[in-house]
Amino acid sequence: MSNLSITLHPYINPPISLTRSKQSSNLQNFKNFNMGRQLFTTTFVHLVALLFLFRTISAVRFPPAEPTINDLDFIRTSCNATLYPDVCYTSLAGYASAVQDNPARLAKLAIGVSLSRAKYTASFLSKLSRRSAAVSSAAVHDCVSNMGDAVDQMRGSLRQLREMNHRRPGAPAFRFQMSNVQTWMSAALTDEETCTDGITEAMEDGETKTAICERVGDVKMFTSNALALVNTYANNGA
Repeated sequence: MSNLSITLHPYINPPISLTRSKQSSNLQNFKNFNMGRQLFTTTFVHLVALLFLFRTISAVRFPPAEPTINDLDFIRTSCNATLYPDVCYTSLAGYASAVQDNPARLAKLAIGVSLSRAKYTASFLSKLSRRSAAVSSAAVHDCVSNMGDAVDQMRGSLRQLREMNHRRPGAPAFRFQMSNVQTWMSAALTDEETCTDGITEAMEDGETKTAICERVGDVKMFTSNALALVNTYANNGA
C-alpha cells in the first residue's frame, strides 16, 4: 500500500495578519463613511436653518410695501370712470402699491381680476350643465360656450397688453393694439350678456336660474369695469 502524500499550500487561506489588516481597513472605511454622512447631514441642516433665518429676517426688515395715499387715490379716481366704482375700488385697492399711478398696470390688473372670475364661473357652469334637466340643458350649454368665449377674449386682451410694454402711447402701433384690446373686452362683455339673456328666456324661475344669473352678473360687472379702464388707458395713454 502506497503512502498518501498530502501537500498543504500555505496561501489557500490568507494569513491571519492580512485578514486582520483587511478587517481594520473595512472598519475604518465604514467609520469614514458614517462620519461623512453625519457631516453632510449636519451641514444640510445648518444650511436649511440659515436659509429660514435669512428669509425670516428679510420678511421683518423688508415687509411688503404699503400703498401710499396717492396710490389709493389713483385707484379711486380711475374707478370713478366705471359703472361700478365701489366694486372696482374694492377689487383693485389691494394692489395699489404695485399699480402706483400707472394706467397700463391698472388695465392689466382689472382684466386679470375679471378673467379669474370668468374662469371660475365657466367651471361652475360646466359642472352644472352635466346635471341640468333636459329642458334647461341647451341653455346652460350655450351659456358655457359663451363664458368660454369670454375667457378667450380676455386672455387675448391680457396677452396683447403684456406685449405692449415698450410701445409709445399715442403712436399708431399703440392705437392699433389698444383697439384690439377694446374690441376683445367688448366682445367678452357681449358674450356674458348673451349668456344671461339666454338663461333668462329659456329657464323657469328657480334656484338654478338665480345662481347662474348672479354668478355671470358678477363677472359682467368686473368685465365692464375692466373695459372702462382699458378705454381710459387707450384714450389718455400712460
